[in-house]
Amino acid sequence: QVQLAESGGGLVQPGGSLRLSCAASGLTLSYYAVGWFRQAPGKDREGVACISSIDNSTHFRGAVKGRFTISRDDAKNTLYLQMNDLKPEDTAVYHCAVRALGINWRQCPATATEYDHWGRGTQVTVSS
Repeated sequence: QVQLAESGGGLVQPGGSLRLSCAASGLTLSYYAVGWFRQAPGKDREGVACISSIDNSTHFRGAVKGRFTISRDDAKNTLYLQMNDLKPEDTAVYHCAVRALGINWRQCPATATEYDHWGRGTQVTVSS
């Protein structure tokens, strides 16, 4: 059974930083394309960052480029999202996710709806 458990969210002032973690069990993260998506109230989920398992290349949503970093610790089977210079528009529930099915399971998906497994999420609130 696949389980993804996010942690590290919270309330932070604009310009602050947070590091999200996602501990995985039931699968090996390094085999798949893995990433983070977020969903704010009343909005569709949007992909934030992803690591491809083909070449470990990373991909970011334009709005977070230069501010967010995604990384994976294969020994711990854990995914991370380092978020710096946070803005109020980053407020959302953040979910880690795995693309495990289909023929392109090693490539980062074009949209967040193409992930097959995701966790319950962790709330990130950016406010002064």
